[in-house]
Amino acid sequence: MEHYISFPDVSPDIFSVVILGITIAPKWYAMAYIMGIIIGWFIAVQAVKRVTLWDKDGPAMQRENIEDLVTWIVLGVVLGGRLGYVLFYKPGDYLADPLSALKLWEGGMAFHGGLAGVLVAVILYCRKYKFDLWKTADMLAIATAPGLLLGRIANFINAELWGRATLSPWGVAFPGYGAQNCPADMYHPDGICARFPSQLYEAGLEGLLLGTLVLIMAFGFGALKRKGLVTGVFFIGYGAARMFVEIFRQADAQFITPSNPLGLIVQFGETGLSMGQLLSLPMVIFGLIVLVVALKRKPI
Repeated sequence: MEHYISFPDVSPDIFSVVILGITIAPKWYAMAYIMGIIIGWFIAVQAVKRVTLWDKDGPAMQRENIEDLVTWIVLGVVLGGRLGYVLFYKPGDYLADPLSALKLWEGGMAFHGGLAGVLVAVILYCRKYKFDLWKTADMLAIATAPGLLLGRIANFINAELWGRATLSPWGVAFPGYGAQNCPADMYHPDGICARFPSQLYEAGLEGLLLGTLVLIMAFGFGALKRKGLVTGVFFIGYGAARMFVEIFRQADAQFITPSNPLGLIVQFGETGLSMGQLLSLPMVIFGLIVLVVALKRKPI
């Protein structure tokens, strides 16, 4: 009897057809981005349509402005996500071959870089068109979680960003040499290496749980009347969830050494912080500051 879960037989391609000699194979990962943007846009539109959810001055913008903002956000996600990956995870490789940073089709995106890109894009957009920054941030905070949920599910389908090796019965036997290359004492009796499905942990915490919380706050408890309140909760929730899941997530190979098998960036004896935790800690601190300031504001 297997004491782990076999990886489901699912292709990273939604389907594959050949038309005029050209193979067309849309990816689940690309579809996750597209659907995340569409669902997020829908949530944002529903929020600005309900004027009573906001303070007496109403929402930051109208529906047509959201559609314009989406273009800025997409650029921020792509450029920031790629630049973050290059700077945070493989700076040496890209310094040796700078032009390879432009090869987006080869993969390599960082959430924290994408978030930074979105923040820059939103700040520039709000300054250009004179929209309230905090109300815009609150609107985006309730619209972001579906994309996080779908993106992490797509990571699971792609059999990437898997967790650390485990002998627990809910470990998943991901395919590929990298996933099957475990410490000697972590193989199951049949020679299979199973790993924590950390992608699904993130999908559940960062996407489903956090998304449900901020939606209930916004649509059920009038949280949008206090500018920054939902934004603060989102930053705290994502940062804390990511820091927790990093306990189970496999570190990137370039950070792992014989003396540092957990791939920690900052070490305190036998413990420390991974790159994901190090980048998420400022999110929690920033979220706490924003939350305190928001709670001091009187809803109007």
